[in-house]
Amino acid sequence: MIDIKLIRENPDKIKAGMKAKEVDCDAIVDRILELDKQRRDLIGQTEALKARQNKVTKQIPAMKKAGQDTAPVFKEMSEIKGQISELDNQLREVVAEYNDNMLSLPNMPDEDLVPGGKENNQPLKYFGEPKVFDFEPKNHVDLCVDLGLIDYERGVKLGGNGFWIYKGMGARLEWALLNYFIDTHLADGYEMIMPPYMLEYQCGLTAGQFPKFADEVYKIANPTDDRVHYMLPTAEAALASVYRDEILTEADLPKKFFSYTPCFRREAGSYRADERGMVRGHQFNKVEMFQYTLPEKSDEAFEELVTKAENLVKGLGFHFRTVKLAAGDCSASMARTYDIEISIPSMNGYKEVSSVSNARDYQARRGNMRVRRADKSIQFMHTLNGSGLATSRILPALVEQNQLADGSIVVPEVLRKYLGGIEVIEKK
Repeated sequence: MIDIKLIRENPDKIKAGMKAKEVDCDAIVDRILELDKQRRDLIGQTEALKARQNKVTKQIPAMKKAGQDTAPVFKEMSEIKGQISELDNQLREVVAEYNDNMLSLPNMPDEDLVPGGKENNQPLKYFGEPKVFDFEPKNHVDLCVDLGLIDYERGVKLGGNGFWIYKGMGARLEWALLNYFIDTHLADGYEMIMPPYMLEYQCGLTAGQFPKFADEVYKIANPTDDRVHYMLPTAEAALASVYRDEILTEADLPKKFFSYTPCFRREAGSYRADERGMVRGHQFNKVEMFQYTLPEKSDEAFEELVTKAENLVKGLGFHFRTVKLAAGDCSASMARTYDIEISIPSMNGYKEVSSVSNARDYQARRGNMRVRRADKSIQFMHTLNGSGLATSRILPALVEQNQLADGSIVVPEVLRKYLGGIEVIEKK
């Protein structure tokens, strides 16, 4: 949520920031300012009436003692009570609309971001060289089928389109990747979190995914009452609410977490002809990094998360690039995002395997997550997240980049200890 003070002081700047994100929020910003004024006016009127009410109430005993007629006073009190009730009703309606509009505003992009969509994304650096084969390479779908790593047909039979089954060495390879990620984060001093997979609506609201993207998740209704949970689309939705409605001390920060979860997406996106197999799906595995920081440490934390994501991909020996997203390609709740994009040869390009993002104080305001500073002042924390990593594109890149002419796959060295020392996965 954006600070209302910023909207009051410079609404044109807010509108320009929204346009940089390719979102036209001019009418919403104007309406927020109208509602904010109405809200403050109504609160002022109510407080004035309550002050009058308190003053008159204190006078009644003295009037009775003096034998004065209190009927006019009680009449005035009744009228004041009615006016307060009416103002309270108006205030509830205004505050409800005000909150809805405030929650609908995306985060402001950082000022150094290029306006516009993904066509304006900026590659910052490349690592390694694109894979060159001296034979006709196969795509990951054929390789995974030939080697018995993935069963696509039975995955569809079990869950429908967008689902698959890991089997045999495919399941072990997937688990090896997750163990590699987990061990790396533990070595870096991050605390492992295992959150619920079913979350309350407030978690999505705090993360900034709701209400706008509420239709893109799987919802689960409770048959015994009216509660509705949703399956987490990413562990960020859970981790961003760990300290909701809490005040930490300055000494508590930073908090550095990571979490492994399956992720569930009802809207897996539009499928292109080259996006076969497991590149897009309704369920996939991911290890997520998350930090709570002091505002002045926010940029430092962002660079740390980017470096961690890069190093995970480097450890696998892949060619990749780091891309700074344009304002319009950042998600609604984020102020800046860098993507780590990996080369999948059969797709003739790069696919994102990690997004590292800084929400600044946007999520903290939505979740009322604050820090008490050494001078006793209270500020909103900053929150950051990054994939570390998702496997649904790592595994396709692994089998394609590491394939040999006979259709076998070379296992990256960092994964071999998780596979009993196996160096090459061959067709049985």
